[in-house]
Amino acid sequence: MTGKEKRPEVMPVGPVRIPEAECFLLSNNVPVYTINSETEDIVRLEFIFRAGQTRENLPLLASFTNAMLTEGSASHTSEALMGRLDYYGAYISLYSDKDQAGLIVITLNRHAAKVISLVREILFNPVFPAKELNNLIKKRLQWYRINRERVQALAMERFLESVFGGSHPYGRKITEDDFGRIEPHLLADFHSRHYNPGNLSVVASGRISGNLVSILDKYFGNIKSRNTVAGEPAAAISGKSPARSVLKKRGAVQNSVRIGSSSINKRDTDYQGLKIVTTILGGYFGSRLMKNLREEKGLTYGVRSDLSSFDVSGLFIISAEINRENTGRAVDEIYNEIRILQSIPVEEQELNVVRNFMLGEMVRMFDGPFARAESFKALLLFGLGTEYYYRFAEKIKSISPDEITELARTYYKTDELHEIIAGMP
Repeated sequence: MTGKEKRPEVMPVGPVRIPEAECFLLSNNVPVYTINSETEDIVRLEFIFRAGQTRENLPLLASFTNAMLTEGSASHTSEALMGRLDYYGAYISLYSDKDQAGLIVITLNRHAAKVISLVREILFNPVFPAKELNNLIKKRLQWYRINRERVQALAMERFLESVFGGSHPYGRKITEDDFGRIEPHLLADFHSRHYNPGNLSVVASGRISGNLVSILDKYFGNIKSRNTVAGEPAAAISGKSPARSVLKKRGAVQNSVRIGSSSINKRDTDYQGLKIVTTILGGYFGSRLMKNLREEKGLTYGVRSDLSSFDVSGLFIISAEINRENTGRAVDEIYNEIRILQSIPVEEQELNVVRNFMLGEMVRMFDGPFARAESFKALLLFGLGTEYYYRFAEKIKSISPDEITELARTYYKTDELHEIIAGMP
């Protein structure tokens, strides 16, 4: 930097303003949450079911059921369904995770009625054809085998199993034999139990036309629930005692390291403060772990810490890919940074950087109706409203160094962390 150049001044992030979602009930009491915008004349609809891994009694059932929804319905073949969606310029995607599964569709408002009628077919009248299912099984089995060669996948699999226990859906290990157990009638049974109006929420964002809710009620409001299964508890979390586990992988170029534990989720009053602690430790590019392991010692290209929230638990995890000869030293430095965070109060200058980073991220979370819909959905599972984000913004601004130290001591005890190394230790 020359004498004429001047570093731009860091400006504090202003107040976060979060538009409220309106809620409407269809005739069968399915809630529809709308997030309106006067921008482009398109609408994004997300149909969310509590039909994730926690609901399955056989590995892979949730993900295969969801993935097969577009492979043919009682009235249309897969080609016909996708052809008509393409004709209307609609974009569609499916997803399945630990707690939820669903479908997202983006369409022009003028085609909303026709597209929504097709979405009804996809969600409530799938037929799970055997040929298409066999093709999907072969494709995903190939992906599975490829992942068995990646130390990152092996480390994460063992880590989740260690933290949550092999009998819990969050920690259940998938085997090749599990693919062979998937059959059409099992998917149909899972679908009939979990893809029901009583298990459904809809989030609409974009330019909400005046008749959108009426259209949704026409196609979804008259569907009655079949064998609704609500509130099925997941198996108890029964992880192993915290310990170091090493998975040897011949020919690995780098070692994959995972360190962490189960934790609290968004419903806990300490979660927001702990999220800040995790960000200081390794949640952004200028974090302590990045400065130590990457910038100062050159032990890894990247390292980060994350705090995730699931329905029945949370997850704290530190992830890094490290050369074999640097692994032991890097792991020691990770634990050292945790201990420093537990014993020495964060200086105000560093805390201000983290505050501005996190408040900036929060602004981006609400930049546009689609982003606002994602942020709203992130609270829906936990029964939380937008006041959560206002409280989070206030916590970011007001958290003290002493509170950070105490949270680190309470939740990130180094002798209670699981440590997994996959590669060539």
